[in-house]
Amino acid sequence: MSRQVRVSCQGGRDFSFEPTSTALLVIDMQRDFLDPQGMCAVEGDDLTPLCRIIPTIAAIAKLARGRGLTMIHTREGYASDLSDVHPLKRERMSVGKEGPLGRFLIRGEPGHDFVEELMPQAGEIIIDKPGFSAFYRTHLDDDLRRLGISHLILTGVTTQCCVQSTLRSAVDRGYWCLTLADACAAFEVEVHEAALRLIEAESHLFGWVTQASHLWAALRNSP
Repeated sequence: MSRQVRVSCQGGRDFSFEPTSTALLVIDMQRDFLDPQGMCAVEGDDLTPLCRIIPTIAAIAKLARGRGLTMIHTREGYASDLSDVHPLKRERMSVGKEGPLGRFLIRGEPGHDFVEELMPQAGEIIIDKPGFSAFYRTHLDDDLRRLGISHLILTGVTTQCCVQSTLRSAVDRGYWCLTLADACAAFEVEVHEAALRLIEAESHLFGWVTQASHLWAALRNSP
C-alpha cells in the first residue's frame, strides 16, 4: 500500500515521496567542520551558523528513522598519504595540516569523525568521499539503486559547497531532491541564502526547498 508523504514547499509547491524509497542525507556533520578544535575553527571560521542546525538535523533524523527512511551519512576526508588530493585542492585547502584533532580531513583522525549528536546508528550507510559531492568517487549511487531509492532529502554543511555539489550530482542522476533550508548552513548567511535561491532558479531546476518543520509535520501526520 502506498504511504505517500506530501510536504509543503517554497513557491507553493509540494514534494511527495514514499518513505521506503527515500533517503535522508546528513552531509559532512563532522568535527573538523563543527568542533571548536576542528579545522574550520582553528582557521578562524565562526561555527555558530553551522552548529545551530545540529539539533534540527538530530530531530529530523530521529523521526525519519521511525518512519522507515534510509539514513545516509557523508564525510569529506582523504587518505593519509594525500594520494587522493588533487593538486588544485592541495594548493587551496588545508588538507593534511596538523591540528588539535589530528591532521585536517584525514580519514581515521578524530577530526574526521561525526559530531557526537549525529553519530550514525548501526547499519546506517556511511559515505567517505574525497571531494565535495557525495557521488564523487564513492559507491553512493550504487547503494541508492540497490535499495530502490528515488527521492533524497538533503541536510548538512555547507549549503553552497558539499550540499549543493551533492544536490547537482543527484539531479543529474535523476533523483527527486528536497533541501531543508534550516537544516543546512554556511558560514555566511548571504552565501547560504544565495545557494538556496539557485535551487529554485529557472523554474526550480534543482528541486524543492522547505523548512524542517514542514517535513516534521508531514512525517508526523503520515500513516
